[in-house]
Amino acid sequence: MSAIHQFKYGQKSFLAKSLGPLLAAFAQTRIGGQEDLLTMPVPLHPKRLRERGFNQSLLLAGYVARHINSRLDCFTLKRVRYTLSQTGLKREERRRNVRGAFQVEDANTVRNRVILLVDDVTTTGNTLNECAKVLVKAGSREVLCLTLARTVNW
Repeated sequence: MSAIHQFKYGQKSFLAKSLGPLLAAFAQTRIGGQEDLLTMPVPLHPKRLRERGFNQSLLLAGYVARHINSRLDCFTLKRVRYTLSQTGLKREERRRNVRGAFQVEDANTVRNRVILLVDDVTTTGNTLNECAKVLVKAGSREVLCLTLARTVNW
């Protein structure tokens, strides 16, 4: 867990070189062979990206997309509203925090496509759920979610 925490909060982007292939190998066993799959990272708001220096979900999604022969798209799904960090928020607060935070820039890119949405850590699933709602509303046929870790006892 320490490596994942350092990857997410400790500016240790080099950990993607170890964590990315692990997630990619898992994705291959569960999702490999899916036709017309488009891989997308959960986007960061530009302000959060400046604070962190990198999008850890994008680094992971790059490894996954290459390993499963999927196209990587980090431009279509956008975080359009800056949100509080989900850390420390209760379940309902987390849901409200991300409501309306995402937008699809070009619906033609996702229309009738299966989207593989990649995130680093999930706790309640509210962020992934909000992204999936926006993608389906824009015309995605299906949204699959893949995360490096899930918090327990939440």
